[in-house]
Amino acid sequence: MKVNLHPKEGLLFNTFLLTFIITKVQTGVGIVGLPRIVYLEAKHDAWISVLFAGLFTGVVLWLMISMLKQYDSADLYGIQVDVFGKYMGNVLNIIYMLYMCSAFFVILMNYIEIVQVWIFPDLRTWVLSLVLIFLVVYAVLGGIRVIVGISFISFIGTIWLSFVLIVPIHYSDPTHLFPIWNIDMKHLIMGMYRCSLSMLGFELIMFFYPYVKEKNKVFLFAQIGNLFTTLLFTVTTIVSITFFAETSLARTTWPVLSMFKIVRLPNLERFEIIAVSFWMLIVLPNMCAYLWAASKGFSRIMNKKQKKGIWLIALIVWGGTFFFKARYQMNQMTDIIAKAGFLAAYCYPVLLSIIVLVKKWFTRRKKASAQVS
Repeated sequence: MKVNLHPKEGLLFNTFLLTFIITKVQTGVGIVGLPRIVYLEAKHDAWISVLFAGLFTGVVLWLMISMLKQYDSADLYGIQVDVFGKYMGNVLNIIYMLYMCSAFFVILMNYIEIVQVWIFPDLRTWVLSLVLIFLVVYAVLGGIRVIVGISFISFIGTIWLSFVLIVPIHYSDPTHLFPIWNIDMKHLIMGMYRCSLSMLGFELIMFFYPYVKEKNKVFLFAQIGNLFTTLLFTVTTIVSITFFAETSLARTTWPVLSMFKIVRLPNLERFEIIAVSFWMLIVLPNMCAYLWAASKGFSRIMNKKQKKGIWLIALIVWGGTFFFKARYQMNQMTDIIAKAGFLAAYCYPVLLSIIVLVKKWFTRRKKASAQVS
């Protein structure tokens, strides 16, 4: 396996588009239940946990990009082989590939659950999953530039949903936020941890990096994307806390969709149906990005065409939908993948970044000593 990738010029995309990619892969099904999940840990200071989680994510992004800059044009698959050797590196690559396949599956199943609860309660899971998987496969077969285009269109086509939060603000009570900073550090950190699970997706920058044109601007636009996500999550959490009563927010599974229920438009009684429908455009970039990165790993590790990996992963994921019948099963699966995602996106990249930076420092020092002697 080659450490550095040198994609053709036609596969590269402009760096500023990373802002939309980072934002869209972070914003998915997680945000609809985020306020409740963080509130259960940090209570009315949940918005502080969300803000700090976004800042912490920015630090991890900085370390990731610093690691990537140590190479000419490498992705995580190549870096792991370079650092740990062919066999150990490929074992880690397979583990990471399995994590991304699982993340794709969890996003798919959670969105299907939302559709079944809010719109079509009698719709078969395998039918909707088949339609969504074919849509994702069709997009991923188009290549990295198609996925980037979908992320951009998704951002433009769904940004208006954030302004719908203005309606619940009219019915909010700001006193629900007080007293500020009234919880201990333990619960604040636990709130950060629970929020970070909803911010997963930014780790995919370690696979998109070789396809970026101006690599010296990656840090800037990646951080802008993360900043937008952080502000969006923070505002959404604040509105949810002030809108719901204390006990209501703790009992509401999807508070964001529940707030949309109060929106009334002419000739449309249930606005949340529109929101859930548009949410497919929000989760689509997530699924496309994870499937592309996983299939890229299949291609790099197995030395096969990426197209075969796309169809194989899609078939396995679709087959997996038949084994999850009850909601508690999907909840358990989501919790497992979320914990694995925290390790894969936050803990491991930080450790790997330190190893790479130290290794490159010693390599440069050794070369300098050899030239002097």
